[in-house]
Amino acid sequence: MNKFNSTVDVSLLEHCLREDLNKTSPRVMAVLHPLKVVIDNYPEGQVEELDAINNPEDPAAGTRKVPFARELYIEQEDFMEEPPKKFFRLAPGREVRLRYAYFVTCNSVVKDADGKVIELHCTYDPATRGGDAPDGRKVKATLHWVAAARARKAEVRLYDSLFTKPDPDEAPEGQDFTANLNPNSLETLTDCYVEPSLANAAPLNRYQFERLGYFCVDPDSTAGRLVFNRTVTLKDTWAKIQKAQTE
Repeated sequence: MNKFNSTVDVSLLEHCLREDLNKTSPRVMAVLHPLKVVIDNYPEGQVEELDAINNPEDPAAGTRKVPFARELYIEQEDFMEEPPKKFFRLAPGREVRLRYAYFVTCNSVVKDADGKVIELHCTYDPATRGGDAPDGRKVKATLHWVAAARARKAEVRLYDSLFTKPDPDEAPEGQDFTANLNPNSLETLTDCYVEPSLANAAPLNRYQFERLGYFCVDPDSTAGRLVFNRTVTLKDTWAKIQKAQTE
């Protein structure tokens, strides 16, 4: 098998998938590695229904309502206590935008006995509802989120390339193609949360989890146990694999 052609074929397949799914897949918000956020100045017990765009590529797809409340989940990777220079997401003292919602600022963190950050305490600016500030100030990052009390728990299966090389037969001397199996070709996450609009998602329905990738509802999924499979990432998987191999 020609290595160059194999690489092009996989990249082309993923590109075509993204092109199609980008046009046809409703956008939703899901958090795969949850970190709890408490908005201290948001009224306890209050829930707002915010408008979210179903698909910016298809205006006819309309909008949906997503609930916003005092306690949320964001992705763990969207917070760093001591961020490097080019990290623009949430950090102590920093303000970011929550998608479709408000500007929030992180004021303090809660850690477990091992020193791991398990909860953030933030404040929000009520004047920024919808994601813009009347005074014109800007933020450098927009984060996805789900409201903790209204979110649905889900299992998410992250499928990736089965092999670490475009041509699996290119194995070290004395070994076969199994030497190139990708140990991370499947990662199963069982502590994920998705927005409540997915509560009745039907098997084989497709969605874009905003900022995360394209996902399909697994036939194993039920109303009481939602299961989603990743179809393709938002960016080129092969490019990441090849970069890692050269580092």
